[in-house]
Amino acid sequence: MYRFIKPVFFQLDPEKAHYFVTRRLNWFNTHFPFGKTILRSSFGVNIKGLEREVFGIKFSNPVGLAAGFDKNGEYIEALSNLGFGFIEVGTVTPLPQPGNDKPRMFRLVDDNAIINRMGFNNKGVDTLAERLRLLKSKDSKIVIGGNIGKNKNTPNEEAVNDYIKCFDRLFDVVDYFVVNVSSPNTPGLRSLQEKGPLKDILNALQARNLVNGVSRPILLKIAPDLTNEQLDDIVEIVQETKIAGVIATNTTIDRNGLYSPAQVVKEAGGLSGKPLTQKSTAVIRYLADKSGRSFPIIGVGGIHSPEDAKEKLAAGASLIQLYTGFIYEGPGLVKRICKALV
Repeated sequence: MYRFIKPVFFQLDPEKAHYFVTRRLNWFNTHFPFGKTILRSSFGVNIKGLEREVFGIKFSNPVGLAAGFDKNGEYIEALSNLGFGFIEVGTVTPLPQPGNDKPRMFRLVDDNAIINRMGFNNKGVDTLAERLRLLKSKDSKIVIGGNIGKNKNTPNEEAVNDYIKCFDRLFDVVDYFVVNVSSPNTPGLRSLQEKGPLKDILNALQARNLVNGVSRPILLKIAPDLTNEQLDDIVEIVQETKIAGVIATNTTIDRNGLYSPAQVVKEAGGLSGKPLTQKSTAVIRYLADKSGRSFPIIGVGGIHSPEDAKEKLAAGASLIQLYTGFIYEGPGLVKRICKALV
């Protein structure tokens, strides 16, 4: 059915289409008679043999939704009924911020890709924390990750304070954390991937992690554009700081090999979708081989089919996440992947 309604959605501005679909999905899940039942029966995944435990958390299946789709945690229940084994919210910052000027999202239909320069637009960590608190009081079965970042106006030398604020505020309402220092859409953010600043942030968060005798898994989300030497540093940092693992990868700034019109390709921002498939898989494989698979990796980037998912897992990923593939292929992709994995 999605192939028939997708052309209608793709006539809309990408950002407007996103909110048009998610708000109606939420209404259908919440207010339509038997809406939840219909979503679960149509898209939900109730397949034995997919359960797995990764960094101490039990997942009903290994297919998650990547950060960025539901920054403010507004659609978690509806999205979980589409079969996702876990939902990652954010990226969230301490203070609300509008993000970059519009338009800031562009489809590259010829490449099955998207360019975005959203700029961490979100309602702030307090709003997200309160929404998650209400959700957890109703349903604690949904595995939720909290993707945290810094405000645009926070200098890099003070960035650690922003990460700590988000960490402390979300600690009781998420199951794991993701440190985002790899978005290309906040000026200077990617420089925090350098060895010194990154260790400072991760060590500070690990210190907070043990204050109350209870800890949450902390993962690091990295760019697909790192050199092998930088990836070697990532392996060393993960092992040294003893964080739980890595998410590979964020969007790319590389524009090589695209088929879409030049006026779209030249738009600033991070590229996601099919052009990222092999690039992100190569990063996963390198990290897994270099580390001797000593820490879990969540694979994300260009997963548009069950074959793409299998490739990520074979390369060394323990879990996978969808975003752009979910938009291009529709909600049935989750179930198709899960069936193929059994």
